[in-house]
Amino acid sequence: MTKKRAIRVGELLKEEISQIILREMKDPRIAFVSVTDVKVSGDLRHAKVFISVFGSDKEKEETMEGLERATGYIRKLVGERIKIHHTPEIIFRYDDSIEQGVHISEIINDLKESGELKESDSDAEGN
Repeated sequence: MTKKRAIRVGELLKEEISQIILREMKDPRIAFVSVTDVKVSGDLRHAKVFISVFGSDKEKEETMEGLERATGYIRKLVGERIKIHHTPEIIFRYDDSIEQGVHISEIINDLKESGELKESDSDAEGN
C-alpha cells in the first residue's frame, strides 16, 4: 500500500508543482519548464522532481539554478495546498528524455529522407 500511496502523492505533487512553476514563479530564469515526473520515497519524506527545459545549455543551467533557489518557496506552497502529514523535501533533477526522443525522431527522419530506411521498416519498429 505504501508504494501506491507514494505514486498517488507523486502525481499530486507533479500537478501542484507544475501549476506553481507555471503561474506563480516570477524568476525570469525559470521559463519553458515542464515537470516530467515526480518520484516520492516510500516514507513520503523526499520527492525527486524531474524537469525538462526547452532552450540553450545556458538557459537550462540558469533554470535549474533558479529552481534550486526557489525550492523552499515551492515546498511551502505545496505544503499549504496538499494536506499530508509531512511535506516532502523537494529535489530537482534535469530530465533530458524529451530531447533524446526528438533526437531519435530526427535520426529516423534523416534515414527515411536518404532512403536508407523504408516506411515499412519504421512501421515494423513501432509495432
